[in-house]
Amino acid sequence: MMKFRLLALSVSSAVLLAACSGGTPYVSGETPEAVAIDAPLTVPPLSSFAQTAPRKLSGQYTRSDWSDLPGWDQAQVDNLWLTLLNNCRGLMRPISGSLTIPARATPQAWQPVCKAVAESGQPARSTDAAFVKNFLETHLQPWKVSGANGSSNTVTGYYEPVVRGSLSQGGEYQWPMYAPPADLLTIDLGSVYPELAGKRIRGKLVGNKIVPYDTREQINASANKPPVIAWLDDPVEAFFLQIQGSGRVLLDNGETLRLAYADHNGRPYTSIGKWLADKGEIPISKASMQNIKAWAKANPGRVNEMLNANQAMVFFRPEKVSDEAIGPKGAYGIPLIAQRSVAVDPVFVPLGSPLFLSTTQPGSATPLRAVVFAQDTGAAIKGAARTDFFWGSGPEAGNQAGKMKQQGEVWILWPKQAGAPSAR
Repeated sequence: MMKFRLLALSVSSAVLLAACSGGTPYVSGETPEAVAIDAPLTVPPLSSFAQTAPRKLSGQYTRSDWSDLPGWDQAQVDNLWLTLLNNCRGLMRPISGSLTIPARATPQAWQPVCKAVAESGQPARSTDAAFVKNFLETHLQPWKVSGANGSSNTVTGYYEPVVRGSLSQGGEYQWPMYAPPADLLTIDLGSVYPELAGKRIRGKLVGNKIVPYDTREQINASANKPPVIAWLDDPVEAFFLQIQGSGRVLLDNGETLRLAYADHNGRPYTSIGKWLADKGEIPISKASMQNIKAWAKANPGRVNEMLNANQAMVFFRPEKVSDEAIGPKGAYGIPLIAQRSVAVDPVFVPLGSPLFLSTTQPGSATPLRAVVFAQDTGAAIKGAARTDFFWGSGPEAGNQAGKMKQQGEVWILWPKQAGAPSAR
């Protein structure tokens, strides 16, 4: 949902871990260029790709057979071909020299596969299970991913919240969601110090000095506030939308608007759940989103005090919602698709890689097995044995994400001709 967005994580396992335990929810990186999902897939000739040396990944990989994948024969293909098609658009796009994103799969490795996708003649919404599975088996090789000492994968979930809002302030709509301020500066330290590549600081110019940008409290109290995109009806919903990094706003005029991550003020994140616990208001074990909302309604005069304990402020940009099945853009720069996109640690799994995930439904032993795509990252998603499953948008997706903290297994599905998984 990256760009240096706020971390999109599950409410119970990771969002609330960040919101309630004081862990930072931020993801580092910058906004990749947008990739249209309805444009024809074009695949440049292999000679057009830079032949850079592959970067060896840090995970443990074991070559496997398709028969090793639990429930592969019964795996569903809903939105699978659409996700593969869109994933290839991301893989085939060039990376500009100024763009810094986490390690992604090499386009050289994927060029033959994506060329076959483009020439297949299959519609984007293909539900031909036999064709889709045969295509994957023909072109890809499973490699099991293991954590340290062969540990299994921990699988959490995240989602895109849906909130109520208005384009104008009034009545219950009192909580602003800002666009980036004009005076916010972003300084790329790597342009001066190569050893700090990918590191950036944010601030503003005061006289001839660059100073830290304003805190949340200072921004809201300023006479020169950033532009407001929309006004929400609930302060805690607004706060958790910032943690998720993106959200849909159901406007009072009947339209739907997406707030997509644009930037942030560079200030450190402080957990409001932990703040409430430190103040003796809510035990840390009870600092759920629901209980925080209840506290806010019971203490309207202290809501700003609670929110201002967190100096961090996220800024958004508006986007149209043209397809309910399509989610916000992830760290990979293409739209996430419900139950087909996951967040990973790109040190171990390069972005753009399709994966086979074998886990269980949230809070149960019912199998959940699916081909998913590594299209996002998260600050709490670290290590080879870590996956965050994107459930989609709205309350039901949030409910599923909030309950999810399962064990599972993951296989990278890698081009057969490319050897072991790698990234540049």
